[in-house]
Amino acid sequence: MSASARAASRDGFPSTVSQGAMVIGKVAPGSQVRYANRDLLLTPEGEVVFGIGRDETGPVTVDVRPPHAKPERIEIAVEPRDWPVERVDGVPPKTVEPPPDIAARIKREQARVVAARSRDDARSDFGETFAWPVEGRISGRFGSQRIYNGIPKSPHPGMDIAVPQGTPVKAPASGIVTFAEPDLYLTGGTVLLDHGHGVSSNFLHMSRIDVQVGDSIRQGQVIGAVGMTGRATGPHLHWGMNWFAVRLDPLLLLPRPK
Repeated sequence: MSASARAASRDGFPSTVSQGAMVIGKVAPGSQVRYANRDLLLTPEGEVVFGIGRDETGPVTVDVRPPHAKPERIEIAVEPRDWPVERVDGVPPKTVEPPPDIAARIKREQARVVAARSRDDARSDFGETFAWPVEGRISGRFGSQRIYNGIPKSPHPGMDIAVPQGTPVKAPASGIVTFAEPDLYLTGGTVLLDHGHGVSSNFLHMSRIDVQVGDSIRQGQVIGAVGMTGRATGPHLHWGMNWFAVRLDPLLLLPRPK
């Protein structure tokens, strides 16, 4: 876990967080905690987790109702980031401006992915120190404005790591496989790994998938191989993270170089 995500104020929460951050706070066990109109699960130790969106300006508030004390509202400042522009040319036109039948397929596939991200169970694998699923050059950063073949599209929802095709992909933290499909139109070979409390990782463009839905995965276990399936111009791993529907920056969860 990054130092910034763990650095807590006297309230048990960080005083400032970055856009795209996963935030872990600590309260008295048995408390009721609410953030962004959602009641948060607590670990037995009283930890809660939530995500800060790419475009969140803050401050954000967390409402805590301890079991034997007055309710408290905690305010957390959000530190803005500068988002670069990334131009990606040579992408198949059908993946940038899909015809109606392909657009309908993409919509159906994405609905299944969204449903898999709605899981909210009490496992606390999110508390592990995350590791790189592959080691290589970062070829695409979270939050950057993507322009495909000159057409502006949504901000990049994850981190791209350029490595050779066939490179083994390892689970950055433990979890349960909630989605595993080899041929989605945009993302190709796609795996979702749920880390508990709404936190999940997604791995896209894979050439091989070695797991299936329901598998319990330990940190470091190989889940498949890097490819360039779906909308990809070269072999790489797209690693994205979510807190439910909120996109997170995986790079913020990795230990800082010594």
